[in-house]
Amino acid sequence: MGQKDGFLVYERALPPDRAPLERINDWQEFHELWTEQDQRSQAARCMDCGIPFCHSGMLIKGAASGCPIHNLIPEWNDLIYRGLWKQAIERLHKTNNFPEFTGRVCPAPCEGACTVGINQPQVTIKLNECTIIDRAWSEGWIKPNPPKHRSGFKVAVVGSGPSGLACADQLNKAGHNVTVYEKEDRVGGLLMYGIPNMKLEKEIVSRRTDLMAAEGVTFIIRTEIGKEKPVSQLQAEYDAVVLCGGAGKPRDLSVTGRQLQSIHFAMDFLRASTKSLLDGTDRTIDAAGKDVIVIGGGDTGTDCVGSSIRQKCASVQQIEIMPKPPENRRDDNPWPQWPAVLKTDYGQQEAIELYGRDPRIWQTTVKGFEGDINGQVKAVHTVEVNWQRDGEGRMTPVEVPGSEKVLPAQLVLLAMGFLGPDDRIPQNLALKRDPRSNIAADDQNYKTSIDGIFCAGDMRRGQSLVVWAINEGRRAARACDEYLTGSSLLPG
Repeated sequence: MGQKDGFLVYERALPPDRAPLERINDWQEFHELWTEQDQRSQAARCMDCGIPFCHSGMLIKGAASGCPIHNLIPEWNDLIYRGLWKQAIERLHKTNNFPEFTGRVCPAPCEGACTVGINQPQVTIKLNECTIIDRAWSEGWIKPNPPKHRSGFKVAVVGSGPSGLACADQLNKAGHNVTVYEKEDRVGGLLMYGIPNMKLEKEIVSRRTDLMAAEGVTFIIRTEIGKEKPVSQLQAEYDAVVLCGGAGKPRDLSVTGRQLQSIHFAMDFLRASTKSLLDGTDRTIDAAGKDVIVIGGGDTGTDCVGSSIRQKCASVQQIEIMPKPPENRRDDNPWPQWPAVLKTDYGQQEAIELYGRDPRIWQTTVKGFEGDINGQVKAVHTVEVNWQRDGEGRMTPVEVPGSEKVLPAQLVLLAMGFLGPDDRIPQNLALKRDPRSNIAADDQNYKTSIDGIFCAGDMRRGQSLVVWAINEGRRAARACDEYLTGSSLLPG
């Protein structure tokens, strides 16, 4: 441990973000740089507490507590403090294939479980992680390192999101010949088209996938398995198949007027936004000059708010059915549980600066949509709700009489989560599915109901965090490696 009293000497601090009214004029990342001494001081706050819940990766009351990929956080915090940056990236890469992704988009359950956080602001674990990997790239320490020997086995990975990339990277390290199939025109899945550029610049995604290609992973784009390439052909050509296609079926809203034009799923909007940015073409879904209503909270809803603002919308509001969280932890939400407290993310910060108010409307649900004579949506009808227990003790929303409102809207974005994977592959293979429609696969061996086919990520566990997807991809790679060779040296 570097500085024994670091958590007492230094206060938690983060580098300032670019001002909201400045950053909304471009699509670049908005975090400013931090000096090395400031970063080392923040790393010194790590207590080396002896019981590091930060890398436990447990589920408590359905939420992650600690890092799901078990990052060796106290170790690399100490290495940062001592200025041993090269050793820090070596320790970080032992557990995390893509710290440049998690260091930017992960909600940091590690920080929620930080021991310092019991009675002080937590260690800046996420910032420390991102700083390590960014420095490693800038110093040229990350170079192609293909395996010295090839096993002769061929593995197909379906999907190039975080679980598919992690699985492919690990299997390639084990010496297998890995081919990744991606239905889109660029590699990266959710990382490329589901997360906007100001949150994760696409050059960062491509830099990592280019490295994987240099190490021997083959990427095939514009190929949807079960459509452009039959699943049976995939089974015939490869010794094993790992399905990492994500949870691509969005939750819909069955209310009056749903058929009206300009009502879109959030992911369709975010994809169109990023694709137009990368291709230099007009947006197929455009918020410019429109009153935008985002239905749903969470990271996806925030991304829709931030993207709509950058597209120069006239206004944006975000409807959230849940109550407004408290400013501080409640007594029934103790450490090391994920802190269920109010967070104002970048999109809401920008809306507050631009429009003078928080865009979120709490404890409200949509009753229906109203259209104009051309079939375009022009308004959203809402009603407030109270949460009450039903006869079986479950909390359910109950409408508040007289609280109906009509909100103007020429663009509505549905950001209400996902119901499971697309049906094409599971139905073509007649794979067993769990009660939530996800592909059934044991969380120890990741085997599906068909021999030689494995499944990982959101396609298996349902909608989750990027860091859980990386965890699943790594574990599925180990299971696949054991299936092919009888044993595995890959970490589980």
